[in-house]
Amino acid sequence: MEADDLNQPALYLNRQLSLLEFNRRVLAQAADTTNPLLERLKFLCIASSNMDEFFEIRVAGLRQAREMGVGQSGPDNRTPQQVLREISERAHAIVEEQYRLLNDEVTPALAGAGIRFLRRNEWTADQQNWIRGYFETELLPILSPLGLDPAHPFPQVLNKSLNFIVSLEGKDAFGRSSGMAVVQAPRALPRIIQLPAELDGSAPYDFVFLSSIIHAHVTDLFPGMNATGCYQFRVTRNSDLYVDEEEVDDLLRAMEGELPSRRYGDAVRLEVAANCPEHMASFLLEEFELEPEALYQVNGPVNLNRLLAVCDLVDRPDLKYPGFTPGLPTELSHGGDIFKVMRRRDVLLHHPFESFAPVVELLRQAAQDPDVLAVKQTLYRTGPDSAVVDHLVAAARAGKEVTVVVELRARFDEAANIGLANRLQEAGAHVVYGVVGHKTHAKMMLVVRREGRRLRHYVHLGTGNYHSRTARLYTDYGLLTANGAIGEDVHRVFLQLTSLGKVSALSHLLESPFTLHPGMIEKIGREQVHAEAGRGGQIIIKVNSLVEPKVIRALYAASQAGVQIDLIVRGMSCLRPGVPGVSDNIRVRSIIGRFLEHTRVFYFANGGDPEIFCSSADWMERNFFRRVETAFPLLESELRDRVIADLQTYLADNTQAWLLDAEGEYHRLVPGEAEEAVSAQTALLEGYGEGS
Repeated sequence: MEADDLNQPALYLNRQLSLLEFNRRVLAQAADTTNPLLERLKFLCIASSNMDEFFEIRVAGLRQAREMGVGQSGPDNRTPQQVLREISERAHAIVEEQYRLLNDEVTPALAGAGIRFLRRNEWTADQQNWIRGYFETELLPILSPLGLDPAHPFPQVLNKSLNFIVSLEGKDAFGRSSGMAVVQAPRALPRIIQLPAELDGSAPYDFVFLSSIIHAHVTDLFPGMNATGCYQFRVTRNSDLYVDEEEVDDLLRAMEGELPSRRYGDAVRLEVAANCPEHMASFLLEEFELEPEALYQVNGPVNLNRLLAVCDLVDRPDLKYPGFTPGLPTELSHGGDIFKVMRRRDVLLHHPFESFAPVVELLRQAAQDPDVLAVKQTLYRTGPDSAVVDHLVAAARAGKEVTVVVELRARFDEAANIGLANRLQEAGAHVVYGVVGHKTHAKMMLVVRREGRRLRHYVHLGTGNYHSRTARLYTDYGLLTANGAIGEDVHRVFLQLTSLGKVSALSHLLESPFTLHPGMIEKIGREQVHAEAGRGGQIIIKVNSLVEPKVIRALYAASQAGVQIDLIVRGMSCLRPGVPGVSDNIRVRSIIGRFLEHTRVFYFANGGDPEIFCSSADWMERNFFRRVETAFPLLESELRDRVIADLQTYLADNTQAWLLDAEGEYHRLVPGEAEEAVSAQTALLEGYGEGS
């Protein structure tokens, strides 16, 4: 096939539909009975949360594109209306499966294990009395039911908040009777309440939903009237923020002003209780200006993600994944001077199998060391109560020159990042917000230390965020190095972020939006040349998303030349493998398991002189062209060999791996009768960790 033919729309899968299919794979973990029961509940909640974000961002964007009259776009050449139609069909099926799993499998299994969600018709008299007391003391004083009439128009409804539409009979004190009211559940209250175990008929892990309590006592909110129906509903809104960076003088203040709009963006989805009458559902659709396809009637809580609280409330280790203690490289296992270790050799950390603690320790020692002059760091997501931020504050207060590049536009972490930016500035750190028009997504730390008559750079580069909690949940690589050339590269990137000037040539790092994309195209092309010359060729790429059409075309061309290509793509893949004459030599797999696969690794055989790059960047347009990203090489052969062995472990997985076929369908691998079952994550836990 000619190069021009590699542009054919049929060769590309739609990115939004591919992301929706990823959520189907997550949901399959909730159905997998080999997973511990409370972990299955977690996967159900994660799938629900993923669907929320999918509608808030992806569906919202498609609806905007449709309203703007955007025609066919993307390499698959579909219109927004076509994609929205397919999303509706698939999303309704996924939601139906979510609630089937909840009601038919997970909830009964939890009840069998002594964890019960009690319906109103199951409450004992003692439980009813306690629940009434809870309603009267905790709920009644703060609920504000809103009757709907000309003087009380339909209220503003917060994004993803719990609400009730209530049908009423009778007249109030003023003789009014509109027949309907809205009750909004306060966000400050938990959505699931644990009953005291000492109540008659209660067990240690009996729970009731806040919605059930409101249902049971809704008539009390309308004295003298009768509530004939009470139905949950929840609206999902467009949550993408827009700030015209070219037109604002202060990005932080502009973001602070824009954040409240997220609560009341345009509606994109309406969820209602399955028993909600058609006329009331239609009334709500009309109020939110939504078409019938945007209605999702659900047989259970309208926000399954709230069930995640149960996993923390229930102390049942037998129903959770076994605990583990992350390992430490031998050279770091006895503590001591981390600078001395880094001068001796590079250290590669593979989280969560290996601890994130050495990264925090580098910052701690830098803050306390009188020879450290400066610390520079990028922060994208850090989480609350961050030890990383604490040490940066300590370093600034100790008189170090601390410069932090805070990305204010990290989606859904904007408010938290504004807070940490203010805290760092108050401590005396220099805080900048990157480059106008480009999110700073690179994960870099630079410590400048005086040693005799010279200054030495100590560097951490990572594929994941400086976030201690996600470092136990996401797989990521982090490199600790005192390599002078890499240190100089990182220094130059920080200069680009904090100052002004031309692009500096880098010795080892590849950087978006400048050299990363052409660098990957060149390295893919080099494998193609090796294959065409009879030297073979091999590429292994591990990313979260593979979307950008030029790199996909380069992979197609390399496949046509005989290069063997394995792609480990957790989420979106627009590449269609196994197409005769185009992608025969390409295999795409997705690994879904206990940990969120987050490492970005690029392996090129290079005619027997292999190269390994780790990166903060996925292979998407935004990462290549609209973000500041870095990809860093592993220069020591021992570290390269380790990562190659890790990649081979992922390629051997036959229990948590899903293979993508030429039709765009994923199929979960199952070990054959004569095959050994291999779980990559389990193997890495055993290989790196100190299981407990």
